[in-house]
Amino acid sequence: MQIRSIDQELQNNSYPGRGIIIGRSADGTKAVTAYFIMGRSENSRNRIFVEDGEGIRTQAFDPEKLTDPSLVIYAPVRVLGNKTIVTNGDQTDTIYEYMDRQFTFEQALRTREFEPDAPNYTPRISGIMHIEGGCYHYAMSILKSNNGDPSSCLRHTFTYHNAKPGEGHFIHTYQGDGNPLPSFEGEPELISIPNDLEDFTQLLWNSLNEDNKISLFVRFIDIETGSYETRIINKHH
Repeated sequence: MQIRSIDQELQNNSYPGRGIIIGRSADGTKAVTAYFIMGRSENSRNRIFVEDGEGIRTQAFDPEKLTDPSLVIYAPVRVLGNKTIVTNGDQTDTIYEYMDRQFTFEQALRTREFEPDAPNYTPRISGIMHIEGGCYHYAMSILKSNNGDPSSCLRHTFTYHNAKPGEGHFIHTYQGDGNPLPSFEGEPELISIPNDLEDFTQLLWNSLNEDNKISLFVRFIDIETGSYETRIINKHH
């Protein structure tokens, strides 16, 4: 698979929807993740990311404009010991609760399916990062309808053992804009991951469509110590 530049991938897609990036810094010392949200409706656009313990949650920027919290208010990032969970919905909590009871990432997601937002049936995308003893592995998942047929749920998991320095993977909800919105297809896209947190954060934010971008979260985790640095950018602030 050819390695791609994330800025080109984002600039060439006006509406990837929500996206998860997981990888390893080029120097091999950091586990890297990013999560962004976009929106077309007023309800979707009326959001910000706020820190919540070791994770983050979405919050209405203007509470009076919040019409339906069900699919827009959730915790995208939670930390369970040496595992960091990143998702585009409340399945973050499902993964956290199941893994806390010694079930696997895949077992947790077998209890969930795509979002009930006909006719889009937005995929649920999820990632899990596991750092232990200087080793770093991660996995990504997508739960989607069968080509728009809600009677069938397709569950795909992609596992990356001993993550390679300078490489990451990018999965997002939509192939691009449309009505209904077309679900992501294929494997997560192989992208390059740099060393600098600030540079990567700005690169991602500046590459997202200006009209549709809402919020961005980026975290670099030290693979030896588990300490981390986080950046959050909100369009509304």
